[in-house]
Amino acid sequence: MEELVRSNDPVFLSWLMARFSGENIDSIVLDNHTSVMEGSISAIQRRVMVNSRDIVRARRVLEEAEEIQNGGSLA
Repeated sequence: MEELVRSNDPVFLSWLMARFSGENIDSIVLDNHTSVMEGSISAIQRRVMVNSRDIVRARRVLEEAEEIQNGGSLA
């Protein structure tokens, strides 16, 4: 497993995991419980880990997320 991204944004993480599931990309979110235990100060980010064989496809999905976030549209 390789770390793809870190985030405290639960909406982004939910969207990302749903997209990975739809693309059959093996992934897991680490530090979820630790992040919740520290409260809402966002000191501990959650890590998205992706199977090494899926990392290239996962990066493409991440690029799609960045495009959407920057106001771009998907063709």
